[in-house]
Amino acid sequence: QVQLVESGGGLAVAGGSLRLSCAASGRTFSTSVMGWFRQGPGKEREFVGAIAWNGGNTNYADSVKGRFTISRDNAKNTIYLQMNSLKPEDTAVYYCAAGPGVASFQSWGQGTQVTVSS
Repeated sequence: QVQLVESGGGLAVAGGSLRLSCAASGRTFSTSVMGWFRQGPGKEREFVGAIAWNGGNTNYADSVKGRFTISRDNAKNTIYLQMNSLKPEDTAVYYCAAGPGVASFQSWGQGTQVTVSS
C-alpha cells in the first residue's frame, strides 16, 4: 500500500493557477499508476486525470483537458497537478490516488480543498 498526502490547495481567482502536490510513501510508488480525483459540493467524486508509473502516459477528463497537467517525480515520490485557467466549477476537494491500474486505485489521500472565485 501507498500512503498519500496532498498539499497546495487554497483560494484562487478565475483564470488563475494552482499546483497541487501529492507526497507518497511506500515501496510500490514507483510502479503505481497515480491519479487525481475531485469532489465538488453536492457532487459525486469524479476522475480528473492519471499518469502511468513511468510518466509516459497521461489521460484527463474532458472538463480539464488542456488546462490541467499531471506530472510525477519518482525520485521524490511525488506527483503534481498543475491547474491553469481555473474556473469556479473547479472548486472541489482534490484527492490523489494510487494503484496498479487506472481501474483499480487502492490508496487514497485525505484531500485538499481548492476554491475558485469568480
